[in-house]
Amino acid sequence: MATVLLVEDEPALGMIVKDSLTVRGFTVIYACDGVEGLALFFEKRPDIVVTDVMMPEMDGFTMAEQIHKSQPYVPIIFLTARSQTADVVHGFELGGNDYLKKPFSLDELIVRIQALLRPKATAYSSLGKLLTIGRYLFDPAKQKLVLDEQEMFLSHREAELLRRLYEQRNQVLGRNDVLLELWGDDSFFNGRSLDVFITKLRRYLRGDSTIQIVNIRGIGYKLIV
Repeated sequence: MATVLLVEDEPALGMIVKDSLTVRGFTVIYACDGVEGLALFFEKRPDIVVTDVMMPEMDGFTMAEQIHKSQPYVPIIFLTARSQTADVVHGFELGGNDYLKKPFSLDELIVRIQALLRPKATAYSSLGKLLTIGRYLFDPAKQKLVLDEQEMFLSHREAELLRRLYEQRNQVLGRNDVLLELWGDDSFFNGRSLDVFITKLRRYLRGDSTIQIVNIRGIGYKLIV
């Protein structure tokens, strides 16, 4: 079973979450602030990070940014009472994969962890198939983009979104369909998250001017190759 790094400065909540995850079969490493969490991340190499945002010593956003620079493919879930749109968007821009507002259901947290740890791109992994997107090679199983021997590693959700765009290339990929499949619901906050991920994919693909991800207002997105 997967190893979870849990970073939470409220000891009572931290123990409840840790015990719940342990009962479900996860190995849980617990830290009470961002500095300790970052050190344990590089020492233990967990499969996923679940972290509070507002913490002493180092906040969750700063910790996530440091993790993402070194290991961009490790999924990160933020737990926080902060609900301002700017905070949510900022968290995703720093490499977060999901955002759960306090108070939250432990069952919902577990479902979201399982979704992010689900085997990546299973449709391609058994074949080891590489996809050609303009001048890029895309490996969905390894969540990797390659351009002129330069490698970029994507997060799970970035890779899944790009895979869906590729499968529907030159056609419209429905916005609501993506939100329901990858985020679980089409709430406002998840919609803003999707917008951030589209922006990040555009940035990754800007090395080939023949590739575009076009916003079809109110409907979805189209990958034009």
